[in-house]
Amino acid sequence: LAGSERVAKSGVQGVHLKEAQAINKSLSALGDVIASLQQKSSHTPYRNSKLTQLLQDSLSGNSKVLMVCNISPEESSASETMSSLNFAKRANQVEAGQAKRVNPLNPSS
Repeated sequence: LAGSERVAKSGVQGVHLKEAQAINKSLSALGDVIASLQQKSSHTPYRNSKLTQLLQDSLSGNSKVLMVCNISPEESSASETMSSLNFAKRANQVEAGQAKRVNPLNPSS
């Protein structure tokens, strides 16, 4: 997942437009999951996208998670950079608990 796309700024069309929209939808769903985890909500909306479904095990406390935030020093990208940094800040505030070692052959151990 490359990152959010400012469709108007990038000028993409056709198949690339649909791809950009899908990326944005997945990132929005990931943001909802991060907000839910941060608030320690009783329900976390993992099923809202394929991305969050795939990341559910990693985000639910049994794994260590690393998020890389790529930003641009260009003035023309300032709003995108701030958006990325705010997203990373929210993700950083989630405390998922301590990672546990799980035997894949016997998950209950």
